[in-house]
Amino acid sequence: MSLPQRPHIAIFGNIHQSSKGQYVKNILDKLMTNNFDIALEHSFNQYIQTELGISTHSINSFQQINNTYNLAISIGGDGTFLNTAAQIKNLEIPILGINTGHLGFMADASPENIDNAIESLANQNFMVEDRSVIQVSTNKQVINCYPFALNEVAILKHDNSSLIEVKTEINGSLLTNYLADGIIICTPTGSTGYSLSAGGPIMVPDAKNFCISAVAPHSLYIRPVVLRDDVTITLEVQSRSHNFMISIDGRSESFSADTKVTLCKAPYCVKIVKVFHKNFFETLKEKMMWGIDNRI
Repeated sequence: MSLPQRPHIAIFGNIHQSSKGQYVKNILDKLMTNNFDIALEHSFNQYIQTELGISTHSINSFQQINNTYNLAISIGGDGTFLNTAAQIKNLEIPILGINTGHLGFMADASPENIDNAIESLANQNFMVEDRSVIQVSTNKQVINCYPFALNEVAILKHDNSSLIEVKTEINGSLLTNYLADGIIICTPTGSTGYSLSAGGPIMVPDAKNFCISAVAPHSLYIRPVVLRDDVTITLEVQSRSHNFMISIDGRSESFSADTKVTLCKAPYCVKIVKVFHKNFFETLKEKMMWGIDNRI
């Protein structure tokens, strides 16, 4: 893809990083210097003015993004990036992540190399990767949060309850009944997140797969299962507390145990901007610190 001569850019950010205020000001200044038409998400704009003390009176703000924007920028960590994707929904506006958080697997730029990143945007020297998304639906209760996940969907017990049993069917055929604290269904993008901490495999971002991993399973024989992403996954939960949690990219809601959950691939992708043309394996080595310990 290419950007117009003066791209219209929506900016989202973390509103809990007051120590990173100097980075935010520098990013905004660099964008305006390069003649980008920028607008700040409303809550981030308020945070910048009240908490960081940065004047944004010359910058527009918006309550809800629309398809007039050519690009979105997410300033923060992976959580901020996921929130940005949830606000963009199915508009498929490409997102550039600028990592001011911790790992930042989805962010391609950092405050230290922001000059080069913006120069790449101005010179049309970037790539856009399509990332698959999971769609969540239920047969009873309405899901109040945005029911699409870029990273993962987790079916979890409540904190004070015993194990839950999750009957799991793939295209109508029984896979197994998981007895565990919960299960995680992740995309390739989410395979380096919550799923990884539960023993799930790392998948390359363009893999056409989902993965199911159990959280603290009762049986030692339970292992992660990798599936094609064109399947339909149906989940039914039994719980002594008669309820369970659904977490969609960290957005959690409680459901009654008689709720059936259905997962499938969403009809749209999240588009991620890459300005430094790193391949996934370079990113893995950097973020996971592989090869840092050179002891033999």
